[in-house]
Amino acid sequence: MEESLLRSPIPRNLVGVLGVEPQTISQAAAFTEAFLASSVQHPERHDVKNMLTHKAVILSYARPKKEKTKSKKAKGLNARQKRAMKVFQIKPEQQKYELFLPLHQLWRQYIVDLCGGLKPTSNPQILQQKLLKADLHGAIITVVRSRCPSYVGSTGILVQEFKHVFKIITREDKLKVIPKRNSVFSVEINGFVSHVYGNKFEQRASERSAKKFKVKGTIDL
Repeated sequence: MEESLLRSPIPRNLVGVLGVEPQTISQAAAFTEAFLASSVQHPERHDVKNMLTHKAVILSYARPKKEKTKSKKAKGLNARQKRAMKVFQIKPEQQKYELFLPLHQLWRQYIVDLCGGLKPTSNPQILQQKLLKADLHGAIITVVRSRCPSYVGSTGILVQEFKHVFKIITREDKLKVIPKRNSVFSVEINGFVSHVYGNKFEQRASERSAKKFKVKGTIDL
């Protein structure tokens, strides 16, 4: 039935549109063959007469090209530009212990929420693991051991942490830079004391969340 429709004479109303005179079946077949040859991609690679025996014929089709839009990312300052602009420098008039006490109070609440509430029955090892991965900005840290004796006993609010050093503001309103290497620090919160071994802690604050720490550390002093 479908083949008879394909080879049937072209209707009179399409004669002018197609530009052929459909008087015989052979002319209709010739037109179909010519139309198919002009429509398929790479007709020299196909046997057009053989294709007419199939039920379905794939004609040429070109998908519309999508315009590629380049996303513009905001460029931040590099390390050299930050140093030139003194982004990380704390001005002398800002080196006041009292100015950072509100930050310390926020940090205490942050740690309590992180640990699900600090209770006497809490597991100290679990609390220490959470504390070591937490953000320590605002914590009061104390140097309990160090290869350099002058650092021992230094205590203050941690205001800046870098990969190799801590910067703290002491109660005497002094900014001290304490190297992490060869030092042991203590952090106290609601009666719980955790020790941080600097040699195992030489990372940026943003990198500690994915690091696994040992509960017991060692240091060569």
